[in-house]
Amino acid sequence: MPAIEVRQLSKRYGALVALDGVDLSVEGGEFFGLLGPNGAGKTTLISVIAGLTRADAGRVCVMGHDVVSDYRLARSNLGVVPQELVFDPFFTVRETLRFQSGYFGLHRNDAWIDEILANLGLEDKANANMRSLSGGMKRRVLVAQALVHRPPVIVLDEPTAGVDVELRQTLWKFVARLNRDGHTIVLTTHYLEEAEALCGRIAMLKAGRVVALAPTADLLKHHASAYLRLKVAGALPAEVLALSPRESAGTYRFRLAGFDQVESILAPVRTRGLHIEDLAIESPDLEDVFVQIMEGAAA
Repeated sequence: MPAIEVRQLSKRYGALVALDGVDLSVEGGEFFGLLGPNGAGKTTLISVIAGLTRADAGRVCVMGHDVVSDYRLARSNLGVVPQELVFDPFFTVRETLRFQSGYFGLHRNDAWIDEILANLGLEDKANANMRSLSGGMKRRVLVAQALVHRPPVIVLDEPTAGVDVELRQTLWKFVARLNRDGHTIVLTTHYLEEAEALCGRIAMLKAGRVVALAPTADLLKHHASAYLRLKVAGALPAEVLALSPRESAGTYRFRLAGFDQVESILAPVRTRGLHIEDLAIESPDLEDVFVQIMEGAAA
């Protein structure tokens, strides 16, 4: 039984097609990535899975429970960390987590609350009022709220957006432990290095459609070429710039059709007498794959 099963899911907002026949399954115990540019439909899909939005067509089940007809069990099996910082300013962190526990019928949950607080670095903030916390600390509490009822399926919607390195490391250490313990994790993120390091399988969305769905290793193997990274003192020749390299801080990155293309890039540089400051052949990363797939997918 899949942890999450999505079948022919469609959702429109007027003329805007947010989801266009989305089909995917997330198996139990997976660390699954859901990637796409802004407006691809990721948050709409998560909202339907969480029961916050009603789809126009299609079906979603969480741990075998339909999110519409069997919504109580579907939601009790799911924990969602939203993008937005939503909190009640009248309660402390511990009170917030106790109330969240109560929503799921858990009345003696302090031992697990204490464990969550410790693992998310919130122990010294347990009795602090929510409105007194920094943005990063509020985000930690959102993660704690999603975990407080021990859901088997956890959805993290941009959980590290705009937060410090310490929180990112703390969060991923704890989430990796939960995944090892059998929890299913679904992650959306614009930090593609996170998805590459953490996710065993990835779906990519564009304009409400799934345009790629495969193990991360297969995406890296089959969708990207090697790259030449080059930095020179001076301006690159026009015929080299015509190859449309990606440029950052004076360093150029060329996608290679083959290794014999390296000489065709370097020859004009040498002919002009330009000094090469840095040169490397690099393997593709998930960002390279993402760019290629998005460029190749029809809008």
